[in-house]
Amino acid sequence: MTPSAPAPTLEVGGFEPFSTSDWPGQLVAVVFVQGCPWRCSYCHNPGLQPRGGAHAGDWAAALDLLRRRVGLLDGVVFSGGEPLLDPALPQAIDAVRALGFQVGLHTAGIYPQRLAALLPRLDWVGLDLKSAPEGYEAVTGVARSERPALQTLALLASGSVPFEVRSTGDDELLPAPALQQMAALLVRQGVHRWVLQRRRDAQGHAVG
Repeated sequence: MTPSAPAPTLEVGGFEPFSTSDWPGQLVAVVFVQGCPWRCSYCHNPGLQPRGGAHAGDWAAALDLLRRRVGLLDGVVFSGGEPLLDPALPQAIDAVRALGFQVGLHTAGIYPQRLAALLPRLDWVGLDLKSAPEGYEAVTGVARSERPALQTLALLASGSVPFEVRSTGDDELLPAPALQQMAALLVRQGVHRWVLQRRRDAQGHAVG
């Protein structure tokens, strides 16, 4: 009998044991997953873009700390990078839920089908909407990147999982006309919560 392959291990690029801002109204820990296929010029976590930059034991260490936080935190947010890129994300979500935590997810909407499969295991989603459709490639560096993002938006808007849309303001990449187009799009989708944040430099200062 051929032995089965070992289960994949989540590539953890960072871990924040306590946050009040990554899931509105919740006290959470944040697991930053390594890897993202997009190359947004204002990316706040560029070190998380390449895959293969994490250590194999990072997820085990994070899970051990979470076990000691049971009863102290409301939930765990998987962020990135793009967490849906990691094939081990479903198992990681199951491990967190087994500890009794709620689970949130930050995504840029790159993999709508993967998100659809995971939605029954999620309690909240934060969607990073980059631009009006025609401006997406200028932000992400990837042609037709607006297509999966719009599919993800429609998926969340038609579902029952609470979600928030977030966008990064940049006077060059996201001028006023683009913001107006985005606002109209979100109104048509019935979105109730849209948070606009300013782009920040390496020192954390708002720019643009």
